[in-house]
Amino acid sequence: MASPTALSHTQPILIIGAGVFGLSTALELSSRGYKNITVLDRYPPPVPDGSSVDISRIIRTEYADSVYSQMAQEAIHGWKTKFKDYYHHSGFVMLSETTQNPYIEKTLEITRAQGKSLDEFVDGNGLKEMYPDIRADYRTLRAYHNSEGGWADAEGSVRCLSHQCSQAGVSFITGKRGTVRSLRKTGSRVLGVTVLSGEFLLASQVILCTGAWSNLLLDLSHAASASGQPVGFIQLSPDEARSIQKIPVMINLSSGIFLFPPQPGTNILKVARHSYGFATSMRAMEDGRTVSSPKRDSNNAVRSFLPDEADKALRDGLRQLLPEFSDHPWSNRRLCWYTDTPEGDFVVDYHPMLEGLFIATGGAGHAFKFLPILGRYVADRFEHRVSDAIRQKWRLRSAEGEGNVKTGDGSRAGPSLRTLTPEEQSKL
Repeated sequence: MASPTALSHTQPILIIGAGVFGLSTALELSSRGYKNITVLDRYPPPVPDGSSVDISRIIRTEYADSVYSQMAQEAIHGWKTKFKDYYHHSGFVMLSETTQNPYIEKTLEITRAQGKSLDEFVDGNGLKEMYPDIRADYRTLRAYHNSEGGWADAEGSVRCLSHQCSQAGVSFITGKRGTVRSLRKTGSRVLGVTVLSGEFLLASQVILCTGAWSNLLLDLSHAASASGQPVGFIQLSPDEARSIQKIPVMINLSSGIFLFPPQPGTNILKVARHSYGFATSMRAMEDGRTVSSPKRDSNNAVRSFLPDEADKALRDGLRQLLPEFSDHPWSNRRLCWYTDTPEGDFVVDYHPMLEGLFIATGGAGHAFKFLPILGRYVADRFEHRVSDAIRQKWRLRSAEGEGNVKTGDGSRAGPSLRTLTPEEQSKL
């Protein structure tokens, strides 16, 4: 395979995907002297149906994994400095309906090993001393609080990141000319990409950062697959928003339901579920494989559809955590598309069989929080600078013998993955 030592800083690099992986990688490679970087996507960033955008994403340091815990602490420093205009320091709370939760227990173990601690409440109503805007009864919930956390304006921070890329000399191609139909190969060498409009685009190196759309271009089903996670938005009045403006970000790890304080300015309340989600069944155009993926040729965020059971789960979550808003009408609903991996690890690796192809994907529902530092880690892997432990952790798995089950990192809850029916898919 092509080594970065053989790739001069002037040779063309194509990055497919203008999400958090693609943009952060483009910016970091530019800072390292690569002069010919082009990012391709269906839409200009922030891509409207990308998993890296909309009004909010959780920023936390709690992990049942020491690598991501350390990365999250590095990232939160970036949120407080370079991206401080998009970060809201509201505090972060994990909730559990049981006395024992393996993910929380491992998180506490790692936190203590770092010489830190979380505020623990056997009775979740203890949170009300810190957050008087919490008025529901949490007595049956155990709570774990960290003031060092909150949420970020995802759309705004991705827009900022894309502007930084442009200022650094990164080029963008969007629309049909930026929509990739297939990888262009000769033998085992990737030469570039075929796009929906115009001549194919050549590159010395192609970097695949296509998230939930990845399996449309390359068979990664053994290593990463797409699932839609339910999200709902409620328009609050100014008075309603003020009444809960000082709640923390909260996630119930027994149900997967999480929610945010209302977005300043718009007063929109967002609630979602971190679960196993919903799959689709569609054909990849290049080779006819059946894969789970969002649609390629239209905006997946336009249709306000959720399966009935997902809508009910969001309502039940609101009834538990913010009952005064549980019957408010949705201003919007949609599926947010995760890229699931077996243990929730990223896939950042050279393709072992295709020369000229590097992969950076597999956000697994938690990559966004690393936006300030993710590109550095990806570029280090691109230049063979990461530790053996990171290289193994983020390897592209072999298709043989490793299975296709994507159980994640233990933080998810809710029903098992379900493939949407043809009727349901027609509503997406």
